Amino acid sequence: MERLTPIRSRPAIVSIVITLTIWYVIPCPADVTLQAWHLLALFIGTIAAIIGKAMPIGAIAIVAIMLVAITGVTNPGKPSAALNDALSGFSNQLIWLIGLSIMLSQSLLKTGLGARIGYGFIAMFGKRTLGIAWALTLAETLIAPVTPSNTARGGGIIHPVMRAIADSLGSPPGHTEKGSTGRYLALVNYNINPISSAMFITATAPNPLIVSFLTKGTDGVLNMTWGMWAIAALLPAVVSLMVMPVVIWWLYPPAITRTPDAPQFARQKLDALGPLSLAEKITLGVFILLLCLWAGVPAMIMGNSWTVNPTSAALIGLSILLLTGVLTWEDILKCRGAWDTIVWFAALVMMADFLSKLGLVSWLAMSIGTAIDHLGVHWSIATLLLILLYVYSHYFFASTTAHITAMFSAFFIAGLGLGAPPALLGLMLGFASSLMMSLTHYGTGTAPIIFGSGYVTLAEWWKTGLVMSVVNLTIWAVTGAFWWHLLGYW
Repeated sequence: MERLTPIRSRPAIVSIVITLTIWYVIPCPADVTLQAWHLLALFIGTIAAIIGKAMPIGAIAIVAIMLVAITGVTNPGKPSAALNDALSGFSNQLIWLIGLSIMLSQSLLKTGLGARIGYGFIAMFGKRTLGIAWALTLAETLIAPVTPSNTARGGGIIHPVMRAIADSLGSPPGHTEKGSTGRYLALVNYNINPISSAMFITATAPNPLIVSFLTKGTDGVLNMTWGMWAIAALLPAVVSLMVMPVVIWWLYPPAITRTPDAPQFARQKLDALGPLSLAEKITLGVFILLLCLWAGVPAMIMGNSWTVNPTSAALIGLSILLLTGVLTWEDILKCRGAWDTIVWFAALVMMADFLSKLGLVSWLAMSIGTAIDHLGVHWSIATLLLILLYVYSHYFFASTTAHITAMFSAFFIAGLGLGAPPALLGLMLGFASSLMMSLTHYGTGTAPIIFGSGYVTLAEWWKTGLVMSVVNLTIWAVTGAFWWHLLGYW
């Protein structure tokens, strides 16, 4: 008899109970419409299902879209209009930018260009273990702008390179000797990921959602372009990427500090890959073109009439890869991550948009702001409290997307109400949304892959994550505030 794969009953029941409790039991606040309150019930139930992994996130998103449509919470009494509202997220350009970028990144894996970049840096800088750490850092940072799946980047491309190097140094998973080199490299491998994810709008899937929240929270005044985001992240990111391997060295020094054979090992891997193939050359050319288009280089040279929409640029790049045969349509159809992201992103963006339109986010922000305002502290202290609360609540989330969707907009608007400069607050919250990934072994998709490889114990992982969260937040708050002021952002 055929067995069906059921949903996970406990988290499903919890999410249903939460939804029904908010909908029917908890009284709707006086300043909130019944529509908004019912949509909040669906929204929180959806987030609970995502956190509990009741079903795959794409399946949860389909159910959420269905519930919004049939309950008519966005447009009572108008089923057709409610359905249009429920499907409105699929018209969002930023959602398609991320989906297309994930499709583009498949060429890094298919052609072997991603591994070539990693081994290339090891060959140049790998004579010391610290050099290997920085080489891995450079490799991931280089491909971050065109790899919106931080899981694919850190877990699928860089992690196999890191494991090959650790094995060549005689430090396999489960090596318990104090100062294990594999442990050090695995911790570095993971902690590159939160920083590289913060550097570019296209470096992790939820970043465009943050851009959308910033734009709507300031009525279009704070409209971050790809170039503005990258420039804003540049200085604090460089400092973090340089400091991070040193901090982890201090926490868990490797047994092997000199690795004279590592460059030779990397060169052997490069030799096995052979000369740069035509497919790799085309992929490299496409990625350079995309970086130029996303950074607005044509507009800088030729004038504003040559500005290319970021999503249109991604379509251009993907079209070139398809026309040249680097990627096939079968490759695109098999790119489950892209289609999955488009579906769940559309659902969450739709619900977040209507929560804002119905006034719920403003009410929640006012409530948070009022609670902090009663402390009677300066806006700078109030902003710090908001950011710390936002970041360390990530211990309760297994998804950065769920966390950002649930909390970002309300915290941003609350900070504005407390007097924080919009750009300073928005950038700090935006970058912290990636930096908080360092905390746990379940904080983002990359974490289970690297933690599951067995190099690091749970206690070592959490200790490193906590220390790095403090280090990164300090660097980005201090260096970032100076840099953004110098740029004239605030």
